[in-house]
Amino acid sequence: MNKHGYLMALDAGTGSMRAVIFDLQGEQIATYQQEWIHPVDPDIPGSMTFDLPYSWQISCQCIQGVLSQSGISNKDILAVSSCSMREGIVLYDNDRVPIWACGNVDARATREVNELKELRDHQFENQLYKISGQTLALSAIPRLLWLAHYQGDLYRRASSISMISDWLGFMLTDQLAVDPSNAGTTGMLNLVTRDWHPELLDLAGLKSNILSPVKESTMPLGEVTAQAAQQTGLRQGTPVIVGGGDVQLGCIGLGLTEPSQAAIIGGTFWQQVVNLPQPITDPNMNVRINPHIIPSLVQAESISFFTGLTMRWFRDVFCEEEKLVAKKLGISPYTLLEQMAQKVPLGSNDVVPIFSDAMHFKSWYHAAPSFINMSIDPDKCNKAVLFRALEENAAIVASCNLEQVEKFSGVKLDSIIFSGGSSQGALWSQILADVTGLSVHIPKVKESTALGCAIVAGVGIGVFDSLQETSKKFVQIEKVYHPNQENHQQYQHHKQKWLDIYHQQLQLVDSGLTTSLWKAPGL
Repeated sequence: MNKHGYLMALDAGTGSMRAVIFDLQGEQIATYQQEWIHPVDPDIPGSMTFDLPYSWQISCQCIQGVLSQSGISNKDILAVSSCSMREGIVLYDNDRVPIWACGNVDARATREVNELKELRDHQFENQLYKISGQTLALSAIPRLLWLAHYQGDLYRRASSISMISDWLGFMLTDQLAVDPSNAGTTGMLNLVTRDWHPELLDLAGLKSNILSPVKESTMPLGEVTAQAAQQTGLRQGTPVIVGGGDVQLGCIGLGLTEPSQAAIIGGTFWQQVVNLPQPITDPNMNVRINPHIIPSLVQAESISFFTGLTMRWFRDVFCEEEKLVAKKLGISPYTLLEQMAQKVPLGSNDVVPIFSDAMHFKSWYHAAPSFINMSIDPDKCNKAVLFRALEENAAIVASCNLEQVEKFSGVKLDSIIFSGGSSQGALWSQILADVTGLSVHIPKVKESTALGCAIVAGVGIGVFDSLQETSKKFVQIEKVYHPNQENHQQYQHHKQKWLDIYHQQLQLVDSGLTTSLWKAPGL
């Protein structure tokens, strides 16, 4: 293996763009990050725009920034690969000029989702799910139908489609292809063949000749063009390798390369992912199924909504005093809040947070945010109690999601990898172990998505042998939390209570008395 040189990962997330450089031992050398926004078009309710010129400018600035910050010559960047938020799509015209894009949770197509659900005697969504593992909630098909309805000229000009990670590769190389892990979230890719299923577009009355070539991650896409070199500071001719979806590449960076492995990626959303040995779907349509980066695997994925965002909201709205104290102590406010919550008894004095539901992909919506069963006794209900209740609730929702996967897949879990910002909480990690009854492994790596992307780049140019071997070599476990079985049994009671109360809270949304935290288009 060539011991010299570096690999660059480009990560287009929901809230920011990052360029990260790794050495060939998997060590992060430098990162440059810049926030970006994808605002709602005021004339299009539910939209999430993705401004292509603005986003490319920020991408170029990040590449320039990480090269400058690291002091590494562009001649020493051996290869580049890209990943992005999933579900976001980009359309191109006949001249392969990008002409339109939207972000991952764009929800403009509510009418179109309802229209599509009525197709084939109300069986179209079931058929789409069995083929692709996706529902219509975040699929590209309703968005394309929306364009056909409201921006017909633009729709007629569209001749190719890609994901945002593929768009980054295209801007660097002028070569267009999609990878299965990210394109699978369009709802137009066949889980078994890992190729497009154009009949789904035909059934929806949409043109199926816009589907770009499919290439697996680690395959060469092309080389950095002279124009892209001038814009980014990369060397002309640098190899660009097909990347993928952020969660799947994050799993490569966490060592999830074998069947029956599982992880919880704890960020703004919490993603619970489980590797499955063959393409199967959930008969109840509660869980989405995505292609893994590794062709022999698929991933069952459940999503807890706004888990990290809820914690940030609680910190910023209720904990100004704790933020000031934490600053004086030189620690994170979350660390201080965990120290306070450590003294709160298991079950948080029966306070029940109502935020994200467990995932029900076919009918995906949540109750109105609230705390139930609060007390005006300050010893029984205070900031420490509410904070612990939120941590326990996140673990309960994750546990429900993992159990749904175990039920339909037959996979039996005994451990999970817990990563992302949430995993830095020692109390939260122990609560997660106690609630799930599983050992919780905390990896040393902090940038698993970028690391997975860099591993793909290295395998693509032959400096690494395989995704599986390189992933195992680079990923180190820093700490393991083992479940307390007595606590686990007590948490089963609290989990059932939460399930019963949450069901009642959903009925308030159904009756129009409260407002859902989030609803999928068409609900």
